[in-house]
Amino acid sequence: MAKELAADAAMSSGGRRKRGRPMRRTGRRQRENLAKVVRDKLYPVDEGLQLLKEVTKGTKFDQSINVAVHLGIDPRHADQLVRGSISLPMGIGKTKRVIAFCDGPDAEAAKAAGAIEAGIDELVDKISGGWQEFDVAIAHPRAMGKVGKLGRVLGPSGKMPSPKNGTVTPNVGVAVKEFAAGKIDFRNDAGGNIHAVVGRASFSADDLKTNLKAFVDHLRRLKPSTAKGTYIKKVCVSGTMSPGVLLEVEQ
Repeated sequence: MAKELAADAAMSSGGRRKRGRPMRRTGRRQRENLAKVVRDKLYPVDEGLQLLKEVTKGTKFDQSINVAVHLGIDPRHADQLVRGSISLPMGIGKTKRVIAFCDGPDAEAAKAAGAIEAGIDELVDKISGGWQEFDVAIAHPRAMGKVGKLGRVLGPSGKMPSPKNGTVTPNVGVAVKEFAAGKIDFRNDAGGNIHAVVGRASFSADDLKTNLKAFVDHLRRLKPSTAKGTYIKKVCVSGTMSPGVLLEVEQ
């Protein structure tokens, strides 16, 4: 759906292209897939996921399956922001490179749990020098005094440890194991949308449904007390290279 909206936005009034921007040609497979999805239709979850399986076939790689959830919140108010983390029951089909800011026995536990790097001073210096070959950073609370200065480096890429998404914790070994196995963290954007990966195209429709239900249920539990009206407004699933499919999800 996002790709379709972007394509619409690329056209000026009257259906003309914007100057200086050549129109992208739509490939045969993409045209066929777009024709299979009824735009703006709310599909029952089972039917929608079967359709998603159909339109993600034929690529040379295992596409990520993404979900976008539009929430009935006002992102301008701090008390209505939604963020968190979750380990999906069926995983996401991908491991993550995790580092840990800790020392002593905690560093040993982090390495045993799968951290590619663990330490404090040397690791802070390494990242300050430009190294960011990792996906998630975990930190012990006592290390945050030194890790805090990395905010300008790790903040823009979303890698700064934070208690709100479970990446600042005294249980470093447990957190490393969970995030290395594919635990996802999320936060709403300026439009009140949450984006997350819920699996791969190779997953069965049942496994995708299990992950999707777990994720949406988790969002429901995070509903801000000040949010009014309909909370889960829209749920759209899509593959890396597929059209989006809107799902009919219970409130």
